[in-house]
Amino acid sequence: MTVADQAAVPPARRANDTRMVVAASAAGTAFEWYDFFIFGTLAAVIARNFTGGDDTAGFIFALGAFAAGFGVRPLGALFFGRFGDRVGRKAAFLVTITLMGVATFLIGCLPGWDTLGIAAPILLIALRVVQGFALGGEYGGAAIYVAEHAPARKRGLLTGWIQTSAALGLIGALAVILATRSSMSAEAFSAWGWRIPFLASAGLLVISLWIRMRLEESPAFQKIKDEQAISAPYRESFLVWKNLRTVLIALVAIMFAQGAVWYAGHFYAQFFLERVLKVEPATVNALLITAVALSAPLYVFFGWLSDRVGRKPVMLFGMVLATALYFPAFHWMTEAANPALAEASRRAPVTVTADMSECSFQFDPLGRATYTRSCDLISRALTDAGVSYTRVARAVAGDTPASATVGGRTVAGAELVGLTAEQTVAARARVAANLRAALDAAGYPATAASERVNWPGVLGVLLLFMVAATALYGPQAAALVELFPTRIRYTALSVPYHIGTGWVGGFLPFTAFAMVAAAGDIYFGLWYPLVFTVISIVATVLLLPETRGRPID
Repeated sequence: MTVADQAAVPPARRANDTRMVVAASAAGTAFEWYDFFIFGTLAAVIARNFTGGDDTAGFIFALGAFAAGFGVRPLGALFFGRFGDRVGRKAAFLVTITLMGVATFLIGCLPGWDTLGIAAPILLIALRVVQGFALGGEYGGAAIYVAEHAPARKRGLLTGWIQTSAALGLIGALAVILATRSSMSAEAFSAWGWRIPFLASAGLLVISLWIRMRLEESPAFQKIKDEQAISAPYRESFLVWKNLRTVLIALVAIMFAQGAVWYAGHFYAQFFLERVLKVEPATVNALLITAVALSAPLYVFFGWLSDRVGRKPVMLFGMVLATALYFPAFHWMTEAANPALAEASRRAPVTVTADMSECSFQFDPLGRATYTRSCDLISRALTDAGVSYTRVARAVAGDTPASATVGGRTVAGAELVGLTAEQTVAARARVAANLRAALDAAGYPATAASERVNWPGVLGVLLLFMVAATALYGPQAAALVELFPTRIRYTALSVPYHIGTGWVGGFLPFTAFAMVAAAGDIYFGLWYPLVFTVISIVATVLLLPETRGRPID
């Protein structure tokens, strides 16, 4: 349909078409987010199936694989951005949704470490890379497609529905996982039940493709196509300073904060509750489903509000709120979810006495490194227990192994250098058992006691982060679309978006967990999102223009 033909369509018919565009775009994007999020939600289970290392190493690998899917997203943005700017918006997101669905289904079929050995984690990461590559072209296409159909006065409102798709995809992922967990034993879920959410994506893929194939090309792109004014997206986006400057402003002012705020509230909070505070995974899933479901309408609300007061002030409110929340809110979460841990940390702080030269930075993305020094053994055991500690340099150098002091009780570590495999396993088990006994005696809980968990308190903290995330994310699609001209919009928008969410946000859980393991402070990883958010606040105030009401055709 040409632009002239579209102009001849009656207003009532155009309104119906716009609603169909919004519904179809949001539904398809929600499916892609569902596919992408089930991996992050099941990171702990996947770690046990795809690595042969210890629990902490396996979990770090799972977070690394989670990050790998995000790391490749800017490449997908470059590829599909050019595709969308030259071939069309509709064709681009039909290809992306197919790639995502097939890769997700294959993860559900992939044999684990026991069957394939080292090939299992390699193939898993390869499929995550395909997922990330596909998602790199999805968001930009959907947001642009809706914005180019929307009236200017409702652009924030209508693109706000696209922003809800991430929340809806996460709700879907959590709901399917929770239903699957509830229908079988924990052992069965860990062994094979975790595959069901991945395999279920095949049916969703068919439905999403059918919906999207009914759509027509956006009028703004159709106009360019009719006028034979197709761009050279890479050259115009990145070699023309005016456009490159706008790309950089979008990245630093909007997307740094977006990656930090959204993924801190939706993913790092989940890892913190489950991994550090030892809350039952099914309970964490239920809490997140509730928080995400309650906050989902806020994406549309803040999108609508940005149509009234401007994109910039609404997004800035979300950034400032998140900055004020990071450290106090995670402390509140500890007090609410595992008060016994908070009480024990105050009453019986843990110190590790060691030769500092023997303490490694345990950065192990593949989960395959072997740490043999006693400092590393003690540090890893405490990190795995979710316990903060302070390192103290040993006064006198010597062969004495590192030790941990818990409430006046000292637990010696063990040097693993030169031991056989059986001796290493026995030494690790002995140290872990002694340390656990000392922690138990000092009142450190092995798991969060359900009868002491303040569920409304935990939910309230999660909702505060959701408010910050929705205020930033709700107007974001409209703001990004309005920053760039139609000829290069898909490329110029997608690249900063996926650097921000893919690299800043996707690397957040993995990097923050590694920072905690290195520093011995369960809150130390929060410096990661805090720094990125503060950078965005300064850039937004000084550099980001207000775009509400800009023509985009």
